[in-house]
Amino acid sequence: MFSNLLSSTYAVDRLEPVALWLTVGFISALLLTALILVFIDKKSLGKFAKAGLISFALYALVLGILMLVLEICKKYSTAYLEDNWVSLNVVTYVFIPLLCTLVVALCGGLVLFALVKKKIPVKRYGIMFGAILGAFTIVTLVLMGVYHSNNVQGDGYYTDPEYGNLNPAMLYLFAGLVVVFTVIVAFVVGRKNKRPFDTRCIATAGICVALSFALSFIKLWDMPTGGSVTLVSLLPVTLFAYIYGMKKGLLVGLLYGVLQAVQDPWLIHPAQFILDYPIAFSMVCFGGLFSDLNLIKKPKQLNFALSATVAGSLRFFCHVLSGVFAFGAYAKDAGVDNFWSYSLVYNCYVFIDIAMVIAVGIFILSSKNFNREIDKMRSTLN
Repeated sequence: MFSNLLSSTYAVDRLEPVALWLTVGFISALLLTALILVFIDKKSLGKFAKAGLISFALYALVLGILMLVLEICKKYSTAYLEDNWVSLNVVTYVFIPLLCTLVVALCGGLVLFALVKKKIPVKRYGIMFGAILGAFTIVTLVLMGVYHSNNVQGDGYYTDPEYGNLNPAMLYLFAGLVVVFTVIVAFVVGRKNKRPFDTRCIATAGICVALSFALSFIKLWDMPTGGSVTLVSLLPVTLFAYIYGMKKGLLVGLLYGVLQAVQDPWLIHPAQFILDYPIAFSMVCFGGLFSDLNLIKKPKQLNFALSATVAGSLRFFCHVLSGVFAFGAYAKDAGVDNFWSYSLVYNCYVFIDIAMVIAVGIFILSSKNFNREIDKMRSTLN
């Protein structure tokens, strides 16, 4: 039965356009109803906004789970892997470890959530959970390294010095530098924001990750050799970072990056994988940069726009580094000898993505009701 399920490899491709228009219709209906309430019964607008958000979050959760299952059926089926010259070992060495790490993260988060709700001190449990999650992460990276050395390392398409020119040393160097830079900035800038994840914060984080993950399946178009422009999929997690700050945004971005890796892993080298997924999507934490610094308190729209621009630019930088030091073969295929120029131009799609996030974010932050809720959340943070 499982093999029969995997044989329907392209069901997700048929559902993507349906999901796109269904989501657009859902959002349009919510906005139209809100607009009508503005003129008919403005007092009930706040209640409707909360009900609409909960409804859309549930819709996004169901859609995300469905699309993820179909995506897994497609990407890890024998037919798809063989058609795309990917070793079947990717399931054992990449997919299963990633999935296990994600399950540990989610289960640990739920346990901590339950402890916080019962007002049980979570510091000791948080350290234990962090150690377990760290161990799973290390094992996952080691297995990815084994997969790379056994199945990718000898592939001349990427590693040939005269063609692909994959550069492991530079990938490790830049991945390490970006991680150190991001962690230092997040903890220095957010040093005054010392409140741990409380019940509301954890619930908001779950909703934002679910919304972003579901929206990541609503693709406006796919890039030819990886990447896509989505229906503002990064807006929820960027707004979370804007509201709760860089430190909490970093964890949420990391979780979202792991989800993206489970959805569609593309492994040329372990350091490339880290750059393109966990690190690149962790850059959404910079959506809280100016909020933590308290440099621009008003207008909120400007604060969000500048922070989101920094976050998008750093994500772009991660993808460019990956393109230069791992995917040079694609530049050669396109007839371009300069890897930097090719990667810079190719990855500009990121700015289209972030421009839409900023536009919709500014629109949302123009709502007095939404800003009132943000102020309530922030009033408990420090």
